[in-house]
Amino acid sequence: MGAPEADARGDTAGSRIIAHLDMDAFYASVELLRHPELKGLPVVIGGGRRHQPVAAHDGTRRFATLSDYAGRGVITTATYAARAFGVHSGMGLMKAAALCPQAVLLPVDFEEYRRYSRLFKAAVAELAPVIEDRGIDEIYIDLGDLPGAREDHGRTIAQRIKTRVREATGLTCSIGLSPNKLLSKICSDLDKPDGLTVVTQADIPRLIWPLPARRINGIGPKAAARLESLDILSIGELAAASPLWLVEHFGRSYGQWLHDAAHGRDERPVITHHDPKSFSRETTFERDLHPRHDRDALGAIFTRLCEQVAADLDRKGFVGRTVGVKLRYEDFHTVTRDRSIDHHTADAKEIRRIASECLKRVPLDQRLRLLGVRVGSVVPRETGAHTGNAAPQMAVQETLPLFGNSVGDP
Repeated sequence: MGAPEADARGDTAGSRIIAHLDMDAFYASVELLRHPELKGLPVVIGGGRRHQPVAAHDGTRRFATLSDYAGRGVITTATYAARAFGVHSGMGLMKAAALCPQAVLLPVDFEEYRRYSRLFKAAVAELAPVIEDRGIDEIYIDLGDLPGAREDHGRTIAQRIKTRVREATGLTCSIGLSPNKLLSKICSDLDKPDGLTVVTQADIPRLIWPLPARRINGIGPKAAARLESLDILSIGELAAASPLWLVEHFGRSYGQWLHDAAHGRDERPVITHHDPKSFSRETTFERDLHPRHDRDALGAIFTRLCEQVAADLDRKGFVGRTVGVKLRYEDFHTVTRDRSIDHHTADAKEIRRIASECLKRVPLDQRLRLLGVRVGSVVPRETGAHTGNAAPQMAVQETLPLFGNSVGDP
């Protein structure tokens, strides 16, 4: 397999200037604003209510540490100081305690994180209004029509955006600039934290091709392992592969996409608004997990997905009445199950209860590589509250979840 040749196609995409803005260790950074004495220390976010800081008599605060943790929780995020010990989001807190027992453990506060999310997005909109919201801590921005953007590929405007975000929130962000969303997503992660990276089509061989293939958003752990088994480790090696060879090994659609992505081709527009039909969260595991042998880990992940979907619904102002699950087995077979209820909800506990009922309708006798939770039939919160379908004002009864670990566990 020879060296790849730079691909000069995609002139329409080349005329665009797309930014991907990613807040740096967002949840952890918000917590450091509230607890500045923790700056520079390893801190993980993912504890429950019992891990709130406690005020001491001398005016200082006492913090829980991983060395004292016992439970089945999962890390939501970690400071860069904690990541230096190998601690990362999605890792079980008990495993993280073995790697970094001195790390401070703080509870998750989604309400505060959503507040800061609104602040940074409003700050960006003051300078660049064409924004695609991609979640609580990241956005795409189309800078192409802004005055002066084409003179330096958007670098000056991006720096102004970074400054404005810091002024509005006290937080730093990293921005990637390129002709499209795929490349900008990659390069926003190249100089974290507080980075600004510009990649043009001509820069792809030098800056993008040496990176591991898994750095492309859309190449998960399984696909990366499959590529590695075929002696493709870098994006450049993927770019050098024949499109026909990729289609042969990965199928027509995904194989062609791999070829295009490796050459930095992506024509997706920045979408500023659309009415969602559903909200979903899913995760592909680093290793396949068995519903019985890895019950605790799956339970924690399942709970976190339900909480994330509920947070997305709340942040966007929607409620839904159809809850579903998605499972992909080790043999890549995928199944989905859903259930509709007679009212709309955005409550994490209720979403988890209904999703658990969906799980009872799927085989749980082999290892899983992916788990997802979805809420559909969504309407704006105000509509759901005035159509007679609002959630009844009664406590949600918990059922014993298949994977263990319920929403709200301390």
